[in-house]
Amino acid sequence: MLNDKSILITGGTGSFGKKCIEMILNKYNPRRIIIYSRDEYKQFMVRDKFSKKLTAEQFSKLRFFIGDVRDKDRLYRAFKDVDYVIHAAAMKQVPACEYNPFEAVKTNIHGAQNVIDAALDRGVKKVVALSTDKAVNPINLYGGTKLVSDKLFISANAYSGRDGTVFSVVRYGNVAGSRGSVIPFFKSLIDSGCKELPITDFRMTRFWITLEEGVELVFKALEESRGGETYISKIPSFKITDLAKAMLPDCTLKEVGIREGEKIHEVMITKDDSRNTYEYEKHYIIYPHFDWWNSRGKIAPGGKPVEDCFEYNSGTNVDWLDVEEIRKRLVKLELED
Repeated sequence: MLNDKSILITGGTGSFGKKCIEMILNKYNPRRIIIYSRDEYKQFMVRDKFSKKLTAEQFSKLRFFIGDVRDKDRLYRAFKDVDYVIHAAAMKQVPACEYNPFEAVKTNIHGAQNVIDAALDRGVKKVVALSTDKAVNPINLYGGTKLVSDKLFISANAYSGRDGTVFSVVRYGNVAGSRGSVIPFFKSLIDSGCKELPITDFRMTRFWITLEEGVELVFKALEESRGGETYISKIPSFKITDLAKAMLPDCTLKEVGIREGEKIHEVMITKDDSRNTYEYEKHYIIYPHFDWWNSRGKIAPGGKPVEDCFEYNSGTNVDWLDVEEIRKRLVKLELED
């Protein structure tokens, strides 16, 4: 699929971008990978890391572009002769978005529009945009901006024409072990000698997904999407209290209260979306429901409609990790730097 193709990753110096680059180079033989981001220091660090880790041939395929998704002119230049775009750039930290709302809107919403315009005008074949569980029934500004972003990418297919750019969305929650998530937070407390771990709410649950699984879902979207789909992986849930016990078996737990903008459970598919959702062996797809969207030939084979009022919720999931299984997964987990 990606052999001899040009791929551009916005936000390519982040956790997802670095893993995506590795997996593309291990699985395919692309013509080039453009790493597009605005932070010159991260660009330097990623260049240095890959210069030591990759073969000379693999490293020669990387292109490091300094640029911001807010800058449409720079995107137009970067998108020249690009086949596929993976849009991972975003302001993601909830408190930062709350305190800097206009900046979040510029990056997450205006930036999404710029990516869409550049892809349409430059003849990009496919664009896959990364979403988040926080875009589902959002209760914070980050989630609100990502909801708008998702809607923009899905509706962009109305402008593509029959053979134009195909836009789709991939949605998942916090990645296990990623920077800023609960696992490295607990680890830092344990390493400092803490015997008591703080839990915001004892009822709290989350989905477990690794960076590798997130990238594989993007590959599926790049390969199969026809336009307008939202892909969601079928993954297990875990209790935050069980995670704490897996990381520090003899710890005591202290409930400290839920933080602003935080949810008890992660929701990936709402009951209202169930009418347009199909279940597959390893994932779900939410299809568009618009007058202009023709489902003929666009429903991927092998799926079946979910039951009415189905909700994909980490608290009501059928697949769960117990303490022992969490412990096994932690051993294999590579924490993000």
